[in-house]
Amino acid sequence: MKVKTSVTLSEELLNAISAETDRSNRSALIEEATWRFLRERQREVRDRRELERINEHADELNEEALDVLGFQADE
Repeated sequence: MKVKTSVTLSEELLNAISAETDRSNRSALIEEATWRFLRERQREVRDRRELERINEHADELNEEALDVLGFQADE
């Protein structure tokens, strides 16, 4: 469902949007750009959380990797 709303944009941004699409498609372009931005932001949050989890266990994971490499070197 679409909801009519009012958003204040700089004239410079509005001109850039207008250069990319005709007047009837400006809302669609703004919606698409906003969805992309939000997905990217969510991805960054998820990646940051995953990196924190990996770093919490880095010593243990590194020891395990060295152990595996030791077995492979013996072969």
